Amino acid sequence: MLNKLISNELSENAVLPLSSLSNLAIHPLREKLYNELHNRPFHSISSPAQLTHIAIQHQGELKQQEHEFISLLCNRFQVNSPAKSMPCFYQDFGLFSLRWERHLEYSTYTFIHQAPLTEQPFVKNAIDYVPSNWFEKMPGQVIAAVHLVIESECIDKTKTHKVGQYFDNMSLIASAPVHSQAKVWSSFKLHEDGFGRFLIYQEDLSPAQLGRLAQQLLQLDTYRLMATLGLPLAQAINSELNQLDIQLQQVTTYIALGTEKSDRELLTQVSKIAAKVEDYRSQSTYRFSATNAYYDVALQRMEELKEEEIPGYMTLQEFLMRRITPAVKTCQTASSHLEDISKRVTRASDLLRTRVEMVLQEQNQTLLKSMNHRAHVQMRLQQTVEGLSVAAISYYGMQLFETMLTSLPSLGVEYNHELVSGFAVPIVIGIVFVGTRLIHKRLMKGLK
Repeated sequence: MLNKLISNELSENAVLPLSSLSNLAIHPLREKLYNELHNRPFHSISSPAQLTHIAIQHQGELKQQEHEFISLLCNRFQVNSPAKSMPCFYQDFGLFSLRWERHLEYSTYTFIHQAPLTEQPFVKNAIDYVPSNWFEKMPGQVIAAVHLVIESECIDKTKTHKVGQYFDNMSLIASAPVHSQAKVWSSFKLHEDGFGRFLIYQEDLSPAQLGRLAQQLLQLDTYRLMATLGLPLAQAINSELNQLDIQLQQVTTYIALGTEKSDRELLTQVSKIAAKVEDYRSQSTYRFSATNAYYDVALQRMEELKEEEIPGYMTLQEFLMRRITPAVKTCQTASSHLEDISKRVTRASDLLRTRVEMVLQEQNQTLLKSMNHRAHVQMRLQQTVEGLSVAAISYYGMQLFETMLTSLPSLGVEYNHELVSGFAVPIVIGIVFVGTRLIHKRLMKGLK
């Protein structure tokens, strides 16, 4: 019976299902967070294709210059320019397509030319179809530049020697990513034109898979360079930190042994070391943090390749891990060393400040003792002066009293002048003494 009543009540109060959020408060970032998952999608690429990838470092600046630079190309080909707020832009210009992405401290320009190759790889590249005078106005500094060629031809052991010719007979690194559905070749070296090179031979990959593979390789090349960007800074800082370490060790030894050096000199040395450490921290904190972030992303891209080994060649992951990991570890070591010295400088400063405070306390105690002695002497002098004051005031009081006595005979009062004056002296002295003591007590009570 109870269930039936509840069912009837629910049916009476039933409303239509919610089909719109117009009546609800929506978080202002909700749509942006949804779109973030679809930001910078993989671009579908058909085989054969040529790509040229350039990464420009701008340190988070040059946003207006980049927009004007891309707009200049769009205006030349009479196509729509990207909005200033867009972090990613793709446009087909006919003979080539441009994919531009802006990141925190760098931007990437990827030029794509899809057409059958008329010559061997890397003789003519995708960038050759772009107006050359347009590149002269490119803002920023080039950090990565690589040509990537995709072909559908399968390669076997009898043709392996030809690949070396495409890379100027440099040492090659190769692997079979996407579970051996493609073969990737690279030397990870700069050629005469200043570009690196990737060569992909694919079998049955779809355009979406090819686009994803190409983007992973290009991002991997950019991230591995950005990850090692902090290595020169770490090497320079390490040599300086070793010197600071020795200086700090000497200071702590002086503090422990209590040598003839004054605390002022030691504190000055510690302050100089602390200033240098903070200077190095301000130079390196962001760079070392970015190094760790780029390294993590590079590791992720390596895992996504799903490489399999080609006999006789190192895989991309083996080669890059062999070289990038020590560089990143060097940056991490420099960062840890910097933090360690910073903490030790803080402890040394605390020790010196403690010593200085103890010396100051001893000096304050000595000063207080001296002040107490002086106050005691001043009090004795004050008491002496008070005694003299009593005598002086009593003398002047007796003079006034004598003047009053001389006027009494004129009033008809008879008295013995010497006797009255003699008895008046102790009385006047007593009155003056009691009065000064009362004033003294009142003043001391007010000070308390």
